[in-house]
Amino acid sequence: MSTDRYVVLGVAQVRSPWFREVARWSTSAMLPIEFVKSMSLEEVRVRLRAGRGYSALLVDDSLAGLDRDVVELARDAGCAVIVVEGGRAHRAWVELGASAVLPASFAREELLQVLVQVATPIARSTAVSGGDGAPAVDGHRGRLVAVTGGGGTGTSTVAAAIAQGLAHDPRNLELVCLADLALHAEQAMLHGAADVVPGVIELVEAHRGGAPSVEEVRRLTWHVTDRGYHLLLGLRRHRDWTAVRPRAFSAALDGLRRAFQVVVADVDADLEGERATGSVDVEERNVMARTTVLAADLVVVVGLPGMKGLHTLLGRTRDVLAHGVPTTHVLPVVNRAPKGPRARAELTAAYAALLEPVPDDLAGPGLLFLAERRHLDEVLRDGSRLPDVWLTPVAGSVQAILDRSRDGSLAPGPAPVLEPVTPGSVGRWTDDG
Repeated sequence: MSTDRYVVLGVAQVRSPWFREVARWSTSAMLPIEFVKSMSLEEVRVRLRAGRGYSALLVDDSLAGLDRDVVELARDAGCAVIVVEGGRAHRAWVELGASAVLPASFAREELLQVLVQVATPIARSTAVSGGDGAPAVDGHRGRLVAVTGGGGTGTSTVAAAIAQGLAHDPRNLELVCLADLALHAEQAMLHGAADVVPGVIELVEAHRGGAPSVEEVRRLTWHVTDRGYHLLLGLRRHRDWTAVRPRAFSAALDGLRRAFQVVVADVDADLEGERATGSVDVEERNVMARTTVLAADLVVVVGLPGMKGLHTLLGRTRDVLAHGVPTTHVLPVVNRAPKGPRARAELTAAYAALLEPVPDDLAGPGLLFLAERRHLDEVLRDGSRLPDVWLTPVAGSVQAILDRSRDGSLAPGPAPVLEPVTPGSVGRWTDDG
């Protein structure tokens, strides 16, 4: 006799009829399932992370808190998600990753048929059932540029300058978005935004329980007419990061890239996660920066001249490299750089000497200098267009790097293949040679 059976994790509203029926079918052996009851979605999350294998998650769609994160957490654990319609407003659960949808009055044969189609039986000796997440959906993805740096280095201003410069390219006309993804969001202040909604919270919420269209995503941004790009406002308060769930934000970032040709993201420099700190809360607080930097086609690290500025620039660059970003995808920028060539040469030499040794074939772009610009505060205060002469070097360099990476010239070449050499086939040394 086979010892395989379906291990079904279930959660529903109190006194839900189907919940009692499934429990009765399980205990009376009317279905080959082991039904594990849960009282809440939080308990479901704990059970899925505990390491035990589950065939399916049977969940009532009327539960508050059922969203993309719960669905993808189950899929990551190798568990199929079966949603039972409970009268909630209709959502495209299959598009969010659910394996199947059942009516509230489903029969025993219907449940068994769905389990056979989407779930995997688990042997009694199996402790963990592994599985991959939802497959990536094909389609257009815009380029992603992450701009980060230490406090007071002008990161937000440099991000706006890059967005304006890229928006000037005819290929990106009206399709550049400046996204404020920092915990202490300042782009609303720098742009004089009268309203604080919609912003990143609304974008994440839209992707938490659905898949908004390109037009819906663009409607959540503000068009900065004078500079030619769209602006996604950031968090209204620092503590609002608790509303940004990891998988929902990942889907939101992907949706933003689908809606625009280029996304310039202003992100924090703190990339610490659970592996380094032992804290899940720290990783979730930094989820916007960690996700964006790792997905970026190019990471611009902004620093200042001087001993302290160079020290901070090196530290932020090392953090980005340690997070898994290739050296060829990192562009260090010295803001408010000195004009003298000698001072700039000293900064370049010091940066190259103090950064970890990198092979020449994997070395990234060298230091890029952005000169001091007088009366820049007045330009920002008035909401005027940033001086093109000032931003052209950094925006032009970013566009050139993106073009090269699109052509594949920044991608590492294939590993050399070693072949055996037949003795005598390569000739021999002579005295004359």
